[in-house]
This record gives sequence, C-alpha cells and structure tokens, in this order.
Amino acid sequence: MKTATIKVLKDELEHQNSKELLELCLKLIRFKKENKELLTYLLFEAHNEEQYRETVKKEIDVLFSEVNTKSYFYIRKSVRKILTTTKKYIRYSKNKETEIELLLYFCLQLKNVKPSIKKSPRIQNVLITQVRLIRKGIDKLHEDLQFDYNEKLIELDL
Repeated sequence: MKTATIKVLKDELEHQNSKELLELCLKLIRFKKENKELLTYLLFEAHNEEQYRETVKKEIDVLFSEVNTKSYFYIRKSVRKILTTTKKYIRYSKNKETEIELLLYFCLQLKNVKPSIKKSPRIQNVLITQVRLIRKGIDKLHEDLQFDYNEKLIELDL
C-alpha cells in the first residue's frame, strides 16, 4: 500500500462530515500510544503550556529517580530513554520556549546524577549535544527570553 501525501489526506478529510472525522480520530488513537498522547496534549494541555511543562518536569524527575546507577552503561541507557521521552513531549508542543525549558531541565537533572557523569565521556557528550541544541533554540527567541535562558544556561555551569 502506498501512503498518501499530507495534501491528499487533507483534501480527503475536508470532504468528511464531523461524525466520520470522529470515527477516524478514534481509530487513530486506538492504533498507537503516541497518537493518543498527542491527542491528549492537543485537547487538554495545549491551552496551558506552563502547566504542561511542569507535568513533563515531574515525569522527568520520576524517570531520573528510577535510573539504575550500578554502572555507567545502565546510566547511559536510562539517560537515552529519558531524553527520548523528553523529545517526544517537545515534539507534541512545538513551542520553542517549552523545548528550551525542558531540555534545560533535563540537562540540570543529568548533571546532578550520582555518581557523577564526569567519569563517562559518552554521557557527557549527551549533555554537550543538548546544550548545543539549547543554544541554537535560544537564538531564535525574543531578546528578553534569550537573556533569561542564557542566565539559566550559565547556572548550569558548562
């Protein structure tokens, strides 16, 4: 089966009535967990971005508290999983401020992991890469926000 382009799908959806659209949405959210999470964000959390950020930060806290610290291998695996989850929530929002805020929070939590990540170059590279992404994102924001986020980046002490 060949997948249709977004334009073709959009044109076809415009010809559907509201009941048929509802049925299609319900089929989509049954198919994949990410679809359900995205629809949950769009319906319930998109109107209050600040509360959404706080909810995601709490989830990041929980994930970091569950990190297996027996070896750097396990720490790295857990960190990659947490980063993937964080990026998924950023993708739902598509808001640059949310992206920077959540990545900053991730980096701060990563820096505070015990044992110290300074003994693992691979984990440090994850941190350095995310800081680069944060800096790129900050450059796209308004000057006042740039100043605020640059201050937070300095607090991160990298």
